[in-house]
Amino acid sequence: MTKKALVTGVGGFIGSSLAKALLESGHEVRGIDNFSTGSRDNLKRLPDENFEFIEGDICDPAVARQSVTDVDWIFHQAAIPSVSRSVEDPRRSTLANCVGAATLVDAARDEDPEKIVAASSSSVYGSDGNLPARESDPTNPESPYALSKYYTERLVQQASDIYGIDTVCLRYFNVFGPWQDPNGEYAAVIPKFISIMMEGKRPTIFGDGEQSRDFTFIDNVIAANVGAAESDASGVVCNVGCGNRVTVNELVERINEHLGTDISPIYDSPRPGDVRHSLADLEWGSQTIDYEPIVHFDEGLRRTIEHFEEQNF
Repeated sequence: MTKKALVTGVGGFIGSSLAKALLESGHEVRGIDNFSTGSRDNLKRLPDENFEFIEGDICDPAVARQSVTDVDWIFHQAAIPSVSRSVEDPRRSTLANCVGAATLVDAARDEDPEKIVAASSSSVYGSDGNLPARESDPTNPESPYALSKYYTERLVQQASDIYGIDTVCLRYFNVFGPWQDPNGEYAAVIPKFISIMMEGKRPTIFGDGEQSRDFTFIDNVIAANVGAAESDASGVVCNVGCGNRVTVNELVERINEHLGTDISPIYDSPRPGDVRHSLADLEWGSQTIDYEPIVHFDEGLRRTIEHFEEQNF
């Protein structure tokens, strides 16, 4: 059945990829972005038919009310998505992420959407928890970004308890894929390393490189969002990962293998707020939203590198 979906943060990597998948599945999509971190270029990938765009800030109550009117599904992706950026500018990160979520929920409670699916982050677990991390484990946010995502989770869960809106929060584990921006100080590690190493340059690793991540290809994140929207689950939090971890040193090795290069990294001091390891337990997500990873790390990395080569990054 065709749905009308709102995607906040539609100018971002995840938001635009999700909007594109929804449109290609025959749904109508309304997107909103203020381009504080998103890119207008990402909107060029979206088919014009059945897509409506609102340029504005989801923190603005009037814009939020306009955005949520007459939609079935709300996918809240809008955020300033960087641990290091939040450490450097905690006020801006907290305002955008926390006030944005609160304003959206406040607007949505008068519209009674079928489902709100909100993006959270594996960073809410912190460094000292169990591996693999389960949704029932204690949280320990170690950065303003992680804390803002935990706040978003609690706020959205309370929308279920207080306002009766069906909600699901998704804890993303280090998302990557084609069309992710490799440039800028706060670029994610995979696109940044691919771009640097394609130029024959040495990537910089913060720390000893033995820190590990559950890198998660974008197609898995799209599947989790759609699965959450279509599910009967409400008031729950689910991990979205692959269930395998790769060290940053291994990441450099894998990129070298794909590129046919032998580039060694530069090592620098660890960054404040970065967790040491992350790994998702996927059992709860499988039970509640029928989530299973459909593209694993090596295949996702291959597709991403091929995309970068085709785009001549």
